[in-house]
Amino acid sequence: MYKLVAIDLDGTMLNSYGIVTQNTKEVIKKVQEKGIEVIIASGRPIDSIKTIAKEIESENYFISGNGAILYDIKKDEIIYENILKKAKTLDIIKICEENSIYYNIYTEKEILAKSLNYNVLYYYKENLDKEEKNKTHIKIVEDLYKYLEERNEKIIKITICDNNKSIFNSILKKLKTIDDIEVLEVSHMSRKIIRQGTEEVPIEYFYTEISAKNVDKWYAIQMLAEKLNIKKEEIVAIGDNVNDEKMIKEAGLGIAMGQSSPKITKISNYITNNNNEEGVANALKHIISN
Repeated sequence: MYKLVAIDLDGTMLNSYGIVTQNTKEVIKKVQEKGIEVIIASGRPIDSIKTIAKEIESENYFISGNGAILYDIKKDEIIYENILKKAKTLDIIKICEENSIYYNIYTEKEILAKSLNYNVLYYYKENLDKEEKNKTHIKIVEDLYKYLEERNEKIIKITICDNNKSIFNSILKKLKTIDDIEVLEVSHMSRKIIRQGTEEVPIEYFYTEISAKNVDKWYAIQMLAEKLNIKKEEIVAIGDNVNDEKMIKEAGLGIAMGQSSPKITKISNYITNNNNEEGVANALKHIISN
């Protein structure tokens, strides 16, 4: 019997509008009623995940920053962290500034950016439909290098975005010259949808995520499983992207979303519907029916 289910958010539990459907919430509740721990494993910052965890009534733990943080909800504290060092963060900012490429910084509590664009614009639009207490905190800072140089923020990851593939690839090469960091290898464009009045506007961009060395969702899941005395074969992982690769590959049951890249579907044990067809709900129904 499965005892732990780890679920990614963007492109997985959330649809293209950033919503967890009512049906998905109800199916998650049925899984929890069977005594199975359901946790979120996302790249988002802590406060952004907290609100969604509350929404799905996941009350114990979650993983933030792609595995940079393992969080205890009831104790309201970090129980494990592997964050970017300030010097590495400043090196990355310098490369981005010198090459005029868009970037944003994920701290434990908020997202720091110079402007609303790409993923930050998506979160901003997502916030418009949320109560203040449930919003993803975004802070616009004109000089991010100076801001972070003067503070001791916990940096869980940096996201770098551009809509020109050749420019983006050239930045990737430069970032890979920095040691002791992980540069996520994303081969496809991110595609999200925002509402502008009555119109639906797509946001499309190439991106990568940078974290400290050895940050991975699966490592954080293993730490939690050890704490809860759960075996590897009793774990289910559901995701869609390369930052979900290891947890899908290593879990007792790895489930890929319908729109996942071929690399992810190839290593999965089961492929569900896409995130706009309630793929998570259908996957969870598959689990409890078997």
